Amino acid sequence: MSSISYDSTTQTFHLQAQNASYIIQIIKSKYIAHVHWGSRVRGTNIGRLLANRKRCSFSPSTDPNDLSISLDTLPQELPAYGGSDFRVPAYQVQLDNGTTVSELVYESHRIYPGKPQLEGLPATYVEQDEEAETLDIVLTDKLIGLKAVLSYTVFRDFNAVARSVRYYNEGAGQLRLLRALSMGIDLPHPNFDMLHLSGSWARERHIERRSLTTGGSSIESRRGASSHSVNPFVALLSKDADEDHGEAYGFSLVYSGSFLAQAEIDPYSTTRVVMGINPFDFSWLLQPGESFQTPEAVLVYSAEGIGGMSRTYHKLYRTRLCRGEYRDKSRPVLVNNWEATYFNFNADKIEEIAKVGQELGLELFVLDDGWFGKRDNDKSSLGDWFVDLNKLPQGLEDLASRVNKLELQFGLWFEPEMMSPDSELYRAHPDWCLHVPDRRRTEARQQLILDFSRKDVRDYIVKVVSDILASSPISYVKWDMNRNMTEIGSALLPPERQRETAHRYMLGLYEVLERITSDFPHILFESCSGGGGRFDPGMLYYMPQTWTSDNTDAVERLKIQYGTSIVYPISSMGSHVSAVPNHQVHRITPIEMRGHVAMSGNFGYELDLTKFTDQDKEVVKQQVAMYKELRPLIQFGDFYRLLSPFEGNETAWMFVSEDRTSALVAFFQVLSKPNAPLAKLRLKGLDLNKDYRVQEDGAVEAEESLFGGDELMHVGLNLPQWKGDFRSRLYHLKAE
Repeated sequence: MSSISYDSTTQTFHLQAQNASYIIQIIKSKYIAHVHWGSRVRGTNIGRLLANRKRCSFSPSTDPNDLSISLDTLPQELPAYGGSDFRVPAYQVQLDNGTTVSELVYESHRIYPGKPQLEGLPATYVEQDEEAETLDIVLTDKLIGLKAVLSYTVFRDFNAVARSVRYYNEGAGQLRLLRALSMGIDLPHPNFDMLHLSGSWARERHIERRSLTTGGSSIESRRGASSHSVNPFVALLSKDADEDHGEAYGFSLVYSGSFLAQAEIDPYSTTRVVMGINPFDFSWLLQPGESFQTPEAVLVYSAEGIGGMSRTYHKLYRTRLCRGEYRDKSRPVLVNNWEATYFNFNADKIEEIAKVGQELGLELFVLDDGWFGKRDNDKSSLGDWFVDLNKLPQGLEDLASRVNKLELQFGLWFEPEMMSPDSELYRAHPDWCLHVPDRRRTEARQQLILDFSRKDVRDYIVKVVSDILASSPISYVKWDMNRNMTEIGSALLPPERQRETAHRYMLGLYEVLERITSDFPHILFESCSGGGGRFDPGMLYYMPQTWTSDNTDAVERLKIQYGTSIVYPISSMGSHVSAVPNHQVHRITPIEMRGHVAMSGNFGYELDLTKFTDQDKEVVKQQVAMYKELRPLIQFGDFYRLLSPFEGNETAWMFVSEDRTSALVAFFQVLSKPNAPLAKLRLKGLDLNKDYRVQEDGAVEAEESLFGGDELMHVGLNLPQWKGDFRSRLYHLKAE
């Protein structure tokens, strides 16, 4: 059965996802109108669903013979400004004469199986053409020679639609794109809450929810990165929407640079949503014959609340955005030396930590910052990707061999997008950084950003990184990026293209990542940007996991990981146990809670293992053994949020296997409460008709350990009564 149908009589497209419909209609054989996005409909008479009527003269009509057609009130799919639509536009183009009016109208369309790749950009994909169907709608403005191809891919097994636009200059003169967003949509009412993820360094992806009001509500990054402060995601929620009920409309941009997401309520109570590359300080010159591809926006609909939306994103991004050898492979339990040693280490110290790691059952050792150039602090040597023989006299190969002999894999930290002013690279090529002539080169963390819009810079980075990766048995790379863009300019771009620099940087970065990850498919790559400063779908396309935050405090991580799970799969989250007092907030939490929080992601340790007591070692051995047993369930199971850390003192979440025969529940209490009431925790996602044996922290209860799935979901588990702060418990459920 086809996922996309076209009725030529009513000029209506019906896109049918797993349980959702997306309907588009061509009005007057010209304008691309939005009719419906939501629960799936059969399509009995969709050509008559769109209603129009004449408004006042301040919403002018484009057709004097039909005053009901006004672009200011018509729900549209790619709105423009200047031709009678006064709402926020999805695109804007400037002509040689300085004017910015254009009108793209329908020319043709094509429906075909599968999903094409986007040139130079990450995007979701299919492995078999029958998994999806794609609609391309061609719009043209023949007066100026502008063509746009709106691409819609609807997935057979997901309530998801992927959208993007490609702009072409088919005229004789040059055109300048001032705004080239990936999508626009007009929803038929204003009764939404807007949910987004915000924060800062060490406080990423906190959940914010607020009512939409007349006018615009937007989030945006102008940092040259998706950023710690906002994430390239918004959701519009029905007023009654919670984790399990109500409607949720998700918008996620597969892009790692500056972005804009905006929702605007117009005077007639329509809600317009646009999303894409931030138009701020952006333009793109299109010479005749040239084209421009926007990033992909992934739209997800859920009639089962926020949780249903999240699980769609999780599975789609885990299986059809992430790629490579590690997409479906369990991730290794690791130890990273950063908080153990910072820059002060040598080969013997690293081997000492690795020996304890072997004793505890760890699988991977990661050497962090400080192994290259003359890197004894963060003031020098970025760009000098050669081994510091003062710290590692026998080189990386010797150290990797010593770690491998302990039956641990060896991993390495890089920050390839940066250069230090105090480096051999900068002294040789001071023009290789992003900069503007005659202006200060602002430093952050004593470093500048390499200009990845330049081919010579990209080729250099690919070569030096590849040489290191080929020199030693390296199985993991942590790819860091520790500052945002200032003085955004390129020495090689002409004046009329300087505002293309930031996006050309992203295209260059994606090219570098494609080349390196393709050449080293056996390496597990993890992205990082001061923790979670670039936790976005664009990076997941090249690297299947991200260091979730530099903040490793267990209490803070409850909010960070809970918020991250709104969009991103658990298999994408790096989560480690660190030392106490915690290095970011100086809080002291028990190792049990630190372990349970970190086990709710890709598990590891970031501390000096040689300082563990014998008691600590026993706890860690048990944590590692338990995690290895539960790892497939945690990394690839369905994720359910139970109690929100943004709403109370307790947090709970759970993982359920696809066949619902196994589950893991994690419960956390931050502060102890005196004389607290008895409480139960209702579970989710189980089979109502199955019986489950409940095991607490690995120890089976002697009695009353068998519960029905209906009892666990409708009545709930009895929660513990604890004395003392920062307590946690895991419950492992197995169907009988």
